[in-house]
Amino acid sequence: MASFYLWLMCLCWMVVLGHGILEAEASHGVYRNLASLQPASPSQTYRTSYHFQPPKNWMNDPNGPTVYKGLYHLFYQYNPLGPDWGNIVWAHSTSKDLINWNPHKAAIFPSQKGDVNGCWSGSTTMLRGENPAILYTGIDPKSQQVQNLAVPRNLSDPYLIEWVKSPYNPLMTPTPENKIDSSSFRDPTTAWLGPDGRWRVIVGNKLNRRGKALLYRSKDFVRWTKAQHPLYSIQGTGMWECPDFYPVSSSPIGLDTSTIGEGVKHVLKVSLDDTKHDQYAIGTYVHSKDVFVPNAGAAEKFSGLRYDYGKFYASKTFYDSLKKRRILWGWINESLSREDYIAQGWSGVQAIPRLIWLDKSGKQLVQWPISEIETLRQKKVGYPLTLLKSGSTLEVQGIKAAQADVDVSFQVASQLEQADALDPSWTDPQLLCSQKGASVRGGAGPFGLKVLASKDLQEYTAVFFRIFKARNKYVVLMCSDQSRSSLNEKPDKTTYGAFLDVDPLHEELSLRSLIDHSIVESFGGKGKACITSRVYPTKALGNEARLYVFNYGKANVAISSMNAWTMKNASINRKN
Repeated sequence: MASFYLWLMCLCWMVVLGHGILEAEASHGVYRNLASLQPASPSQTYRTSYHFQPPKNWMNDPNGPTVYKGLYHLFYQYNPLGPDWGNIVWAHSTSKDLINWNPHKAAIFPSQKGDVNGCWSGSTTMLRGENPAILYTGIDPKSQQVQNLAVPRNLSDPYLIEWVKSPYNPLMTPTPENKIDSSSFRDPTTAWLGPDGRWRVIVGNKLNRRGKALLYRSKDFVRWTKAQHPLYSIQGTGMWECPDFYPVSSSPIGLDTSTIGEGVKHVLKVSLDDTKHDQYAIGTYVHSKDVFVPNAGAAEKFSGLRYDYGKFYASKTFYDSLKKRRILWGWINESLSREDYIAQGWSGVQAIPRLIWLDKSGKQLVQWPISEIETLRQKKVGYPLTLLKSGSTLEVQGIKAAQADVDVSFQVASQLEQADALDPSWTDPQLLCSQKGASVRGGAGPFGLKVLASKDLQEYTAVFFRIFKARNKYVVLMCSDQSRSSLNEKPDKTTYGAFLDVDPLHEELSLRSLIDHSIVESFGGKGKACITSRVYPTKALGNEARLYVFNYGKANVAISSMNAWTMKNASINRKN
């Protein structure tokens, strides 16, 4: 690595002397031009209060979140010109707690031939000595997707304001010889260091409908060689965007990305361009062969496991070395039409950062909002053990329902004989939730929350459970029904669903929802299933929003515990 830092020192010095290696003057001119064009004043109606989003314009994928010298860094895809996708740069904000954020100038913007047409997604890797380096996809003059490197200009700056690019960019390119489609070669992951001292990174790819995680190796992080075989691939899955590969264990204590060894499993996550879903598989990383082997019985085509069964895409994890945990970020896009989100002057929000680890069963991951979000809680309202009779609705009063954190647990064990039988053909939870929404009465369920609801219940988003009786077990369905979320007929109102791996005969059914004006992030079974909804009420706005607990099933349900809090505003865009 000494040669790498020698190159970096020389590079920075030549830039200072005006040798122009980075085309500094030209690139800064380009960026000033981008920044000088401002969109119309953005609408505030559906903006969030404690989810991360810039003041205006388009935002998508979280890029290479990391921690450096005690500060968290969030980079994200951003269009400084307006609220639609295009002119993409790496915007940059820092935080001490992952909740309150300070903005900085763009970290990476077009300045070289390797990224003249856009600086797309990538990741940050901590090299030896805790020195950060960014690998990212650039779009070259031929509109080819290529991989580039940038490093901090000043390692003593905890804010990492200035970044410089390698003069050897692009470092990885598609060619006919390596059989890489130049339009489907993007989003390098955080790199990991193997026992042989070489770095590895994967890049998303497809070739003739075969999705691939292409593997590259390097000794110095500058010269990369493509491996003969991908880390993993599946025919018929299309483009694998924003891949992520990291170790996990059955403990909330996270693992550094380079960790391998006994008791360690690995997760391969891909964002499927065809479906716009983030799918993952759990398995074994055979480092001697550089291949990923999914667990026996794992579903093909990444059709079995998702981080989130609603609006959640292009996600990225990072290892938080300050608190020894792995944190997941994800992008929540709009459910509005392109015309409407352009008119509102902004598009896209980041989900609340989530702690992520391997469930004790080893079959799936568990996610939970980071504990720092609880610092925004105020005005707690608690309910004792309460019987929620069949057909009843209870309003949760005393909080600001448009901006709340709600945690409720239900007991149904004594009423399970009333559960409806599960038809063996009901294998698609989203379809099942669409057919059996909140207004369809069942035996055990639906019961749960009606959030962002109007007083007359003409508008609400229902997040609920429904229990079915199958052979020798009970099956729990978790739904987010958006069909009545707005009197405006234009937004997408897809209903989402997931099967929840919880035994209601011996366990309570827990549901936590983070409500933030137009976002509802829900965690069922202590984070075994997550559903994020994007909704746009016309009546249930601000102080007019209501929150209800309901039971529309035939069986009575007991609320064993319920706590709700008004959430304070986070400081998202405070300048230093």
